[in-house]
Amino acid sequence: MSLKKLVMAGAVVATFAVPGVASAAGDAEAGKAKAAVCAACHGQNGIAQIPGYPNLAGQNEAYLVSALKAYKNKQRSGGQAPVMQGQATGLSDEDIANLAAYYASLPAGGK
Repeated sequence: MSLKKLVMAGAVVATFAVPGVASAAGDAEAGKAKAAVCAACHGQNGIAQIPGYPNLAGQNEAYLVSALKAYKNKQRSGGQAPVMQGQATGLSDEDIANLAAYYASLPAGGK
């Protein structure tokens, strides 16, 4: 098998072997509508105004999905985890994908 075919086969396998990566794309507009409660801590434009709170604008979409699911499943602890667990508990997988798409679509600098 040629190197090109081997690389292509590996890419196809990786796409289907990593759950959630290929299907992480949500609806940014739906996420924007759902993000109002997030703005209290993470800022209106995804740039936190409170020191120590993370900026969400421009963050990697798959990472945001993973993080929100981890909070929802109580797999993250420490810091503000209890607050985030409470927020994430009420989110569906679709809500999580949409929020992640919205914040990933924002410019990292908040402008």
